[in-house]
Amino acid sequence: MTEPDPGPEGADPVTVIRNIGPAQAAQMARAGITSAGALRKMGADAAYRAMLRTGTEPHFIAYYVLHMALQGRPWNDCKGAEKAALRAKFDALKAEVAGASGDAGIERLLDQIGTGLRR
Repeated sequence: MTEPDPGPEGADPVTVIRNIGPAQAAQMARAGITSAGALRKMGADAAYRAMLRTGTEPHFIAYYVLHMALQGRPWNDCKGAEKAALRAKFDALKAEVAGASGDAGIERLLDQIGTGLRR
C-alpha cells in the first residue's frame, strides 16, 4: 500500500468525517490511514482493503458505513440496489484479501482443533 498525499486537510483526523468514530479510526490507524485527506484520496475500497490486511475483522456494515461517510451521507442511507451492489463488492474484497493470505478457512479449522499456526 502506498501512502497517498494527504491533501489540504491532511492534518485533520479521520474522525472529522461523518460516521467515523474512535473504533474505526483505530482500525484505520493500524492500516496507516491517519488523516481525513489520506482517507478521502484512497477511497473506501482501498481503505477497507488495507484495514482487512492489518487484521480488521470483515463486517459488511462497517464497509458500507465507510462508503456513506466518504459521501457525506448518514450511515443508514444505504438501501436497496445500492446496498446489494456494495454487498457484492464487499464479498469480492473479502475474498481477495483472504486469498492473498492463504487459505484462511482451513487455518481457522486447524486452529479450532489445536493444530493451527503452532504447527
